[in-house]
Amino acid sequence: MKQNKIYLLFTNTGTLFTRTIRLYTKADYNHASIALDPNFNETYSFGRKKPRNPFHGGFVKEKINENLFRTADCIIYSYTITKQQERRIKQALANFDRNKETYHYNLIGLFGVMLNKPIQRKNAYFCSQFVAYILKESGIITFDKPLELVTPYDLQQIPKLEFVYEGKLHQAVS
Repeated sequence: MKQNKIYLLFTNTGTLFTRTIRLYTKADYNHASIALDPNFNETYSFGRKKPRNPFHGGFVKEKINENLFRTADCIIYSYTITKQQERRIKQALANFDRNKETYHYNLIGLFGVMLNKPIQRKNAYFCSQFVAYILKESGIITFDKPLELVTPYDLQQIPKLEFVYEGKLHQAVS
């Protein structure tokens, strides 16, 4: 029987924004995305809507063969899910996509992470907060802290994640 899997993709694009976050987190990978297929044709996150503007962000379907991701370092994990969980993920993503113009990047929330104080903003997420939300709403995992404080590193600590690859992203998908 075919197992359903999702993929958690963690990247380091080397941008000024990423390097700034890394100064605080000391983590190798500070951007989180969720993918529905092993070729990363359906990869979603909260990030830049325009590659050259880090301040115009929101819900995005990422194009990992273009722009920022072309030279990115990454680590990839898979997670086995049920058909029901897969349906719930697709429903949640479809809802985000239908309403994508109402969503914004939660830049202020990043300061909340630094202060360990969750900052809730309507229709605003940062990347790991969004991935955590999708995982929670789909019945895959619950978190022992507010989603507004979940970091990419926290996501990498999810039990039962299966390591897939670490290295240059373009080599993983070529």
